[in-house]
Amino acid sequence: MTIISHSEEETKNAGRELARRAVRSSVISLRGSLGAGKTVFAKGFAQELGITEAIVSPTFTLVQEYEGKMKMYHLDLYRLSGEDEFESMGGEDFLYSDGVCLIEWSEKISSMLPDDTIYVNITINEDLSRTIEITGGAM
Repeated sequence: MTIISHSEEETKNAGRELARRAVRSSVISLRGSLGAGKTVFAKGFAQELGITEAIVSPTFTLVQEYEGKMKMYHLDLYRLSGEDEFESMGGEDFLYSDGVCLIEWSEKISSMLPDDTIYVNITINEDLSRTIEITGGAM
């Protein structure tokens, strides 16, 4: 599925749409450059799950946990050195949890991602719109 977003609200709407299809134990890889809209997408996803807390990129804490219709784990691996560090922090528990797991900068643990991972690639276009490509999983 490919979506062209012209605003933060449209990016949030794409996140809401994916959340409607998500099931417990879904792993969602959010990929894109800095400022592409990964956290904005996560905000829309969380809203659809009924999460009312402010969603911020967990760059310094690595993981934020939220309660909604189902538990949501939001990971930001930007500062992580790689798979060994992810393993040592118990990261695999999030990949096989009872909630849904959204991972920014999942490229750092590519080989650890489950086979049914849903990939959300966000690209900034020349006109500053975003191309959001959703693949994998049941897409």
